[in-house]
Amino acid sequence: MKKQIVKAIMSAGVIAASMLALAGCATKSATSKGNTAGNTIKIGVNMELSGAVAGYGEQQKQGIELAVKQINAAGGIKVGNTKKKITAVYRDNKSSTSGAASVAAQLANTDKVVAIVGPATTNDGTASIPNVTKAAVPMVSPSATDPNFTLQKNGSVQPYVFRACFNNDFQGDHAAIFANDTLKAKNVAIIADNSTDYGTGLAKAFKKKFKGNIVTTQYYQSGDKDFNAMLTTIKSKKIDAIYAPGYYSELGLVIKQARQSGIKVPFIGADGMADPKLAQIAGAANATDIYYTTPFSTLSANSSKLVKNFMTSFKKQYQTEAPTFSALAYDSVYMIKQAIEDQKAADSASIAKGLAKIKQMPAVTGTTTIDSHHNPEKPLAVEQLTQGKIAKVYTVK
Repeated sequence: MKKQIVKAIMSAGVIAASMLALAGCATKSATSKGNTAGNTIKIGVNMELSGAVAGYGEQQKQGIELAVKQINAAGGIKVGNTKKKITAVYRDNKSSTSGAASVAAQLANTDKVVAIVGPATTNDGTASIPNVTKAAVPMVSPSATDPNFTLQKNGSVQPYVFRACFNNDFQGDHAAIFANDTLKAKNVAIIADNSTDYGTGLAKAFKKKFKGNIVTTQYYQSGDKDFNAMLTTIKSKKIDAIYAPGYYSELGLVIKQARQSGIKVPFIGADGMADPKLAQIAGAANATDIYYTTPFSTLSANSSKLVKNFMTSFKKQYQTEAPTFSALAYDSVYMIKQAIEDQKAADSASIAKGLAKIKQMPAVTGTTTIDSHHNPEKPLAVEQLTQGKIAKVYTVK
């Protein structure tokens, strides 16, 4: 009888010990979600460095490089009572959704980064969301503008997804306000890229806010080269302006062919036009009377010490003026820095929490507050191109 009792007690003890061990494993598993910084803070970069929109990726890489260089030169990011320097891990998603998803998984699970900057485009960014969410590693896209990018299908916010740029609804609304109030346009034609959420979303937002008549809407696909048929249709209409949401790669050709066909009215676009390659493709003479919404303008350097310092540093490092996409990527790194310093911690969960709580952060693209949908609240500008050069900047409210 005593032996049975002793045996039962020993068995119970073994079971209890096993349960404690399992509980320990479960606790470890629950608390090991995401990554934690070691001696340095590893930030991943999931970027379009080759492929169709490599122009954006290369510009954003430059902005990231400058931010990392400046932060490290100042001693690094303050984490509690210590400072840690940044190591940026660059991966090329090749301007493809499959590539972006694969890179997101590699950065989070193999490279063990604590946060990710990129991708640049909405489609590539959206493809990355499942993998960063599964790994619990926050990502900040400098330029993914689709309104639903930071939202789940049920309308709740994506916990690990943030952006540094305003969304399409905001851009499309303000482009329409600019057309209404500044250009005094009454009749507008739309030429939009219907192969991306970017193009269709902007067109939809513009239509809602524009007070005049949309006389025709013409669509093209990414990669198209010949736009003469749609331009012939537009030329037969009485219009005051053309709203053209899309990327510089196609819109450079659209503008060139429009001007060659005799269409002289202003073009209004979005931040996808904010690339020097637009004028290179269109031809400097054709890139006149071109307007596009942007969160950053080189002409604003005179009124902001922060912007002026950024512009000076960028030009010194790269021997060129800083484009919008470089500024957005630069700010994305500083958003991660702000989150770490606010939370006094450099693990993925703390960074995600800190990003969601950013308030009135000084930034090159405008003082930034992150709203409940993980979108930034910041000013918007409209730049005007004349002979392929930025000639003027407007503020649209």
